[in-house]
Amino acid sequence: MNSKLPPKALGIDFGTTNTVAAVSAPDGDTQLVQFGPAASASAVFRSALCFWEDERAWQGIAHEAGPWAIEEYLQSPLDCRFIQSFKSVAASPLFERAMIYNRPHRFEDLGRTFLNRLVSHAQGALDTRPASVIVGRPVEYAGARADALLARQRYDLMFEALGTQPLYVFEPLGAAHSYATRLDKPATILVADFGGGTTDFSVVTIAEPGAARRCVPLASAGIAIAGDHFDYRIVDHLVLPLLGKGSQYRSFGKVLDIPGGHFSDFGNWSRLAMMRNRRTLDELRRLQRDALFPDQIGRMIALIENEQGFALYDAIGKLKRALSETETARFAFAGGGVEIEAEVLRSQFEQWIATDLLRIEAAMNTALERAGMTTGAIDRVFLTGGSSLIPAIRGLFERRFGSDRIATGGELTSIAHGLALIGMEDDPSQWGE
Repeated sequence: MNSKLPPKALGIDFGTTNTVAAVSAPDGDTQLVQFGPAASASAVFRSALCFWEDERAWQGIAHEAGPWAIEEYLQSPLDCRFIQSFKSVAASPLFERAMIYNRPHRFEDLGRTFLNRLVSHAQGALDTRPASVIVGRPVEYAGARADALLARQRYDLMFEALGTQPLYVFEPLGAAHSYATRLDKPATILVADFGGGTTDFSVVTIAEPGAARRCVPLASAGIAIAGDHFDYRIVDHLVLPLLGKGSQYRSFGKVLDIPGGHFSDFGNWSRLAMMRNRRTLDELRRLQRDALFPDQIGRMIALIENEQGFALYDAIGKLKRALSETETARFAFAGGGVEIEAEVLRSQFEQWIATDLLRIEAAMNTALERAGMTTGAIDRVFLTGGSSLIPAIRGLFERRFGSDRIATGGELTSIAHGLALIGMEDDPSQWGE
């Protein structure tokens, strides 16, 4: 790409786990934005933030994002606040703000901070205002009582720093445009996008190369179950029983089951990051005093106080990846005075997520029904997103469509690439939400 030409379009796949950007120039060239110095540059920017106290920084609080946030956390986990998966609260009316060093941060504050650091690490690729900005959005947002209008308002405030009003496009439609560049004849495709917070489907017809309108969307559907939900299943079976879930406490002479609220928060990466606050820790200490097994609640407190959320997330991610390659893998975590080791069979993991897969398949059926399509009418199924690499997910589609119709590739980058291609069209607005 000619670096002297301003980008015509910027496509941003702001993901729950990772964020990827792609730019298109007037000369038609489209490429992924690389973050960091050339020797170690990557197109994948982790959707994470880290805050720490520094008297030299604005208002005494410094911050970083992406892999640099992880580096800061690893250097001094007890002296920082690490936040990940915050996209999952974008549509939640229950989330108002996070208190970080006694300063309130709304979703849009976190988003703008994240976006500013992403731009600064793009080595100048995003310094020039693009003619159009295309931002991916899930078909269905994650979170309890998800409010799409609220998410739109928050996204608008987050992305206004780019100087161009974004066009919001369903994420699997971006992936469809990327996959279309690999086809040399007409086809009807089903795109299945497995993100961190949601799984989304789109049915799209693709015309022959050179057609005035290459892609035509027929229908979309989605569900707020994806990679983070699978993580929760692992936490629920391997970690939470050691932290008091399923145990009891005494209250006014009665023995009662410990409520599940704190356990649900602990198993959710975005909410776990917010649990390190005085109110929550005081509640847990009161619960610990009355618990039949106080040491278990003590472990939860230790993990929260010692900022072990990322370390736990990392251990679970390693387990998932290992189980995608072998039939058995070892889960190992040590941090905050807590050690957990367990041998896990792939068949166990698949049993834990079995009900989730049924609901994902139901969402796929909804997309097909809305498009008026049967499985036999689909020429290709394009699987994208990190969780698409899980064998049980791949198996679901092979059983329905046959392995010869399954296509993969660009699991983390296809959406951003396709969004940038949409921005090159004469009328990108036809793809808007």
